[in-house]
Amino acid sequence: MKTWLLSVAYLGTQMTVAAADGVPRIDIERLCRARSADDRLMELPEAQSVADCIQEEKNSRDKLGTTWPAAAGSIRARCRADAVALGTLSYLDLLSCQQLAEDIKAPSSAAKPSKISTKR
Repeated sequence: MKTWLLSVAYLGTQMTVAAADGVPRIDIERLCRARSADDRLMELPEAQSVADCIQEEKNSRDKLGTTWPAAAGSIRARCRADAVALGTLSYLDLLSCQQLAEDIKAPSSAAKPSKISTKR
């Protein structure tokens, strides 16, 4: 039994490393249907239709496909780990996390303090 558990743990580690190199694969339709079902279960108005959710996730996946490979490995790993830990793994969440991390890493020139002359 212990050997089996160690094998599964090792295999899971190998799969995570391989998946971290490329854009993670997410079942968009299942994700969107689950979100809709959660809203119904909690008797909340549907935040977004399943069709709109699917379209938004596809758009995010397409954009992530161009930006994800260029992102630092540490950013990709952190965003993926955060999303998995929070149970919110979606392309939109990954894209948002990556964009925030890149913004923090390289702040814009507008955010830098300007030099003020002290001469009178």
